[in-house]
Amino acid sequence: MAGTASQSSRNGARREGQRPVWSRDFALFFVARAVARLGDTMLPVALAAGLLQHGYGAGAVGLAMAATAAAFAGLVVFGGVIADRFSTRKLMIGADLVRLGTQALAAALFFSGHVVLWEICAIGFVNGVAGAVFQPGVASTVPRLASDIQGANGAIRVAESAAQLAGPAVAGLLVGFASPGGVFAAHAATYAVSAVCLLLLRLPAPTPESRAAGRGSKAFRADLVEGWREFRSRTWLWAVIAVWCLYMIAVWGPTVPLVATEVVQQHGPRAYGLVNSALGAGTVVGGLIALRLRPRRMLRAGAIALIGFAAFPASVGAGLDVPVMAAGAAVAGAGMSFWGVMWATSVQTQVPPDVLNRIHAYDVAGSLAMMPVGQALAGPAASVLGADHVLLVAGLVSFVVCASLLAIPAVRGLVRADAPPTGGPDRTATPEPTRAETT
Repeated sequence: MAGTASQSSRNGARREGQRPVWSRDFALFFVARAVARLGDTMLPVALAAGLLQHGYGAGAVGLAMAATAAAFAGLVVFGGVIADRFSTRKLMIGADLVRLGTQALAAALFFSGHVVLWEICAIGFVNGVAGAVFQPGVASTVPRLASDIQGANGAIRVAESAAQLAGPAVAGLLVGFASPGGVFAAHAATYAVSAVCLLLLRLPAPTPESRAAGRGSKAFRADLVEGWREFRSRTWLWAVIAVWCLYMIAVWGPTVPLVATEVVQQHGPRAYGLVNSALGAGTVVGGLIALRLRPRRMLRAGAIALIGFAAFPASVGAGLDVPVMAAGAAVAGAGMSFWGVMWATSVQTQVPPDVLNRIHAYDVAGSLAMMPVGQALAGPAASVLGADHVLLVAGLVSFVVCASLLAIPAVRGLVRADAPPTGGPDRTATPEPTRAETT
């Protein structure tokens, strides 16, 4: 009963403080996320083209990407604890300024022609540390800016997807007519814009629950343990992350570097820009669909949509023409985008505000923990099996991942937090225990 009362009180507070999705502050946050995403989607093109230009291969591209991912995944949990103790806005601004510096340095190295792999990996590592400090605050910022959390997540997803649509194409043009250094310089500028938008942002006062989380006297280790306990108590949460580890090792990890190198080597950077832009177009469509559809069981609907991602690695691995690869990328983007909105909204609405940053950090860390492994193994696996076969296997594993998600009762049966009662005990999922019920 204590858990039910706590959930009702949170839902009531949300109803009393209704905030429209579109406001001055949400627009600033919207722009910050879109512009930063624009730069991030330019980075794979810059790394692939720049490192290949300086005599490195697919393994080097994978290692450079893995350096950032490893730092991010390894430290984001600590970033979640820090975000629950200090101002998330200030932390995000500081992280953007650090990444402005790292990408400016990378641009200088590529402009000068002095490109050493370990230096690029070191820059990527620092970039990943900054991202680990930045990311946890995103989850708690969205509910503070809009009461329609799914609508806000959908709008941000559309913005990020539109940026992904434009980013690779712009990067391809910059590589073709300038140099990879120009792409890194543009990437640095996107972090400057993001920092300015966040500087102008005025967040509403935190809720009493969130304010209590900022207590400085509590031990750092105790905060980590509490976050882990909250994470572990939700079967749907840790089960998805467990499945996602397989996804990162066998699907997303190898897909990003191998698709980049395969398409760039066989068709040129502009073709890769086109394929990745098609991926962005698909994610725009997926985000727009997520704005319209309000499924009662969000994770089940998202897992079904995620099946479409198999079309991306499979089409490249099969050596199909560029237009077909672009179509496969578009289908993949739509499925991934819809899943992303369903997942983010589930986490932000099912988890109490006072532990949301830490839960989101555990979510991100678990989701991405195996990505650097997959990226680092992409080169060796491609050397042994061939890049095309690795990508075909990635497409097959995509089906296995979606089937696994749908096979878990706690995942497929999770009912959205704002769903009206149906009156039938067998038509809803068994509620997850809350902190009050597990302590």
